[in-house]
Amino acid sequence: MTQIPPDIFLFLKELKENNHRDWMEEHRSQYKANEKLLKRFYAEIEARLNETDRIAKTKLFRINRDVRFSKNKAPYNAHRSVRFIRAGEARRGSYYLRIEPGNSGLAGGFFKPEPADLLRIRKEFEMDAAPIRAILAQPDFSKIFDGFVARDPVKTAPKGFQKDASNIDLIRHRSYFVSHSFTDEAVMAPKFQDRVVEYFRLLQPFFDYMSMVLTTNLNGESLLD
Repeated sequence: MTQIPPDIFLFLKELKENNHRDWMEEHRSQYKANEKLLKRFYAEIEARLNETDRIAKTKLFRINRDVRFSKNKAPYNAHRSVRFIRAGEARRGSYYLRIEPGNSGLAGGFFKPEPADLLRIRKEFEMDAAPIRAILAQPDFSKIFDGFVARDPVKTAPKGFQKDASNIDLIRHRSYFVSHSFTDEAVMAPKFQDRVVEYFRLLQPFFDYMSMVLTTNLNGESLLD
């Protein structure tokens, strides 16, 4: 089982302090060695997730930043991130892992879903939020994930919804994902991969429920062919 070494954290810390192309070219061999190890680490996680779920692909986020529309012109990301995307139309959602000094963590769910999906989720929660509340309150789940991340929620109520609706606390969200943070020491610990896989597996009932919502109408009829 691959372990995350301190060298990766040291490289990312130095990159953050020296975020320019000359420094990267001088440290290109170290970058490549780190990427080789990280890819092996990610491949092992994918294989283990496939024991209980189905992963279509592992998407590594590029270290090069798109600076065309950003005020921050630093050319590189000082973190390494990856998504494990679930397979098939009936399996929605993806697992996310971020390795960054002082800001490592994992997450899963639906970040800024497209308008049709967002409306469908909100309508489901308006009609009956008991299933999702039960999932979020499940002891093992709630020990690791503290409810939906409140990323820019609607201040009162989305258009077409009543601000005094019984489940407005859920309906107001623009995204539906949960997250868990790790210390640098936790990421470099021998059992880190075990913890990542364990926490990702806690997300599967959440993913399966949300997948059911997004592949059916409000009458519970399948939208899939």
